[in-house]
Amino acid sequence: MQKFTNNASVNEWIEDKINLVKPDNIVLIDGSKEQIEALRAEACSTGEMIKLNQDLLPDCYLHRTAVNDVARVEGRTFICAPTKELAGPTNNWMDPDEAYKMLYDIARDSYKGRTMYIIPYSMGPVGSRFSKIGFELTDSIYVVLNMCIMTRVGLKVIEALGDSNDWVRGLHCKCAIDEEKRYICQFPQDNTIISVNSGYGGNVLLGKKCFALRIASYQGWKEGWQAEHMLILGVEKPTGEVEYICAAFPSACGKTNLAMLIPPKAYQEKGYKVWCVGDDISWIRKGEDGRLYAINPENGFFGVAPGTNEKSNPNALAATRKGTIFTNVALNLDNNTVWWEGLDKNPPANAMEWTGKPWNGQTSDQKGAHPNSRFTAPAENCPCISSEFENPQGVPISAFVFGGRRAKLAPLVYQSRDWNHGVFVGSIMASETTAAASGAVGVVRRDPMAMLPFCGYNMGDYWQHWIDIGKTLDPDKAPKIFNVNWFRKDDDGNFMWPGFGDNLRVLEWILDRCDGKVDADEVPIGYVPKAEDINREGIEDEVSLDSLKAMLEVDKGLWKTEAEGIAEFYAKFGDKLPKVLADELATLNENLK
Repeated sequence: MQKFTNNASVNEWIEDKINLVKPDNIVLIDGSKEQIEALRAEACSTGEMIKLNQDLLPDCYLHRTAVNDVARVEGRTFICAPTKELAGPTNNWMDPDEAYKMLYDIARDSYKGRTMYIIPYSMGPVGSRFSKIGFELTDSIYVVLNMCIMTRVGLKVIEALGDSNDWVRGLHCKCAIDEEKRYICQFPQDNTIISVNSGYGGNVLLGKKCFALRIASYQGWKEGWQAEHMLILGVEKPTGEVEYICAAFPSACGKTNLAMLIPPKAYQEKGYKVWCVGDDISWIRKGEDGRLYAINPENGFFGVAPGTNEKSNPNALAATRKGTIFTNVALNLDNNTVWWEGLDKNPPANAMEWTGKPWNGQTSDQKGAHPNSRFTAPAENCPCISSEFENPQGVPISAFVFGGRRAKLAPLVYQSRDWNHGVFVGSIMASETTAAASGAVGVVRRDPMAMLPFCGYNMGDYWQHWIDIGKTLDPDKAPKIFNVNWFRKDDDGNFMWPGFGDNLRVLEWILDRCDGKVDADEVPIGYVPKAEDINREGIEDEVSLDSLKAMLEVDKGLWKTEAEGIAEFYAKFGDKLPKVLADELATLNENLK
């Protein structure tokens, strides 16, 4: 047996997979700059990647996926748990034995004529008590190079693992990129992920949603911690004190923009700063002081390119200016750089659109970049990356914030009455679908805690896990829980709140509530701010006090209809629905009378 590491369980598993997929060559990824450079050169020589203008975009590359392989495929994503009930009603389920047989039949001999890359990686800083280790086997240099940005890769990971068997097994096989045989399967009980017939990031960078959410949420359930689809940001006040918030939003609700928020001018002048710890995923554990602490298990950003620009998110844009891999964006042939819709108002005339066909952005009706085109950028590039980003102890969390896109229903911000009511608020999240998940766009769908596509076990058990975590916390130390809605519309269909940097005004109120500095009004759904307590300095002309009051109104009629939708959604969970949540729904109905 070949010895790739000093860990017998790792060597045995790799050997078994070598016998299954039969690679011509095997390369262990050591994370060195020399090896990464050689892989980039090889990918460019085969056309798998295109080297961009190294003066304007140093160490940046463009990759195009197959046209049938451009987004996460929720319909082909399975939780392979011993019983259907363990996977729950919100997941696609497959029997593990059947799944292994099907996947191994698809994967068998698929590496013939190809190289197997063995990627040892750590989710979280190497050696942190929060962190977990995985090995991904892949036949894609694109995957290797993305994993080297998104995770901590290399020999130090093997060293940190030692002889432990607590690591996640990941097998990725490009096969023929056949969408009829495309499967992304998680086996939570086995710490295993298998992905076949895809080359698109969210389906093949197995450290990302597959491990950091689906597998890790199950691990957290069993081990007493949480893996959440949440950004982490720090608000630094003029005093120098920094308070941290974890926030969950479905896609296209401004999550990355919030994570990298730039304070409005009036706040900047006073000395406010916002620091990004993470833009997508939080792993949360209780600290020795009884508070909850969070780390970002990732090492990079896998962001949606369209709409990212100097106004919407200058920090994200700055993060892409070196060491970045762009996927499915347009190529400007005049200067060998990239372009996407919303980057600026000057689409290139001499270009190639995302599939590689000639494209004139000045005259074409076609889009230059795919709506779900991406950038994979190192977190360290971000101008507002937090100094605590690598802190192995994580950062203490003052507030959890849930949000969604609701034109009329949810007020700009409201606070839950207590922890359990906060779990209820998270469980009833709903928003509009976007291009990040393949399927219809603009349909309102329930997305509890923004975890619907990512919870690795029964969501009823997941909610109960939240409730159980709450029981272990001193109420004085537990994060307060809020809901925000940046997308409230007036009767003419216009957004009422300016959003972007001005969202800091709402975060300020949230933190003031956490610190006991402001009062609030009790309404049927929780507590809303007194309109005067939201700072309008600098936007008085744009947002009148009356308009702000309107954004904070709670329409009982709309909420009665919403309560019916919640009851219908909850019914899916049968006796797995925690009694606490059924009681909270009953309280809501009572409050609406």
